[in-house]
Amino acid sequence: MTINGVHVVLYSADSEADRKFFRDVMKLPYVDAGEGWLIFALPLAELGIHPKKPSEGDDRHSLFLVCDDLDATIKSFRRKKIGCRVLKEQRWGRVAMITLPSGGELGLYQPKHPLAHGQRR
Repeated sequence: MTINGVHVVLYSADSEADRKFFRDVMKLPYVDAGEGWLIFALPLAELGIHPKKPSEGDDRHSLFLVCDDLDATIKSFRRKKIGCRVLKEQRWGRVAMITLPSGGELGLYQPKHPLAHGQRR
């Protein structure tokens, strides 16, 4: 079996506004799959498996955009009027949340750990 990519789905209260955000503000390359369904190209991806606490109930998953310089990225987002709130420093990286036009939030972090890209076992 060969996995050759990841398709991420974001559920949104205002999908049209969030699509425009990723197209016009984030400037991600995309294809139109028809009827306004934009599919965006993303950079390389990683998958981390974290333990779940019994009290957390159903499975949940998180999506974080990764950047090299959190401060510069936040400054760039704020110039574009994108809401950002910085969370506390973590052992594994510096974390912030950005606010999408729909009001939803998306994680953003600058990792302190080695990246898996280019590492083959």
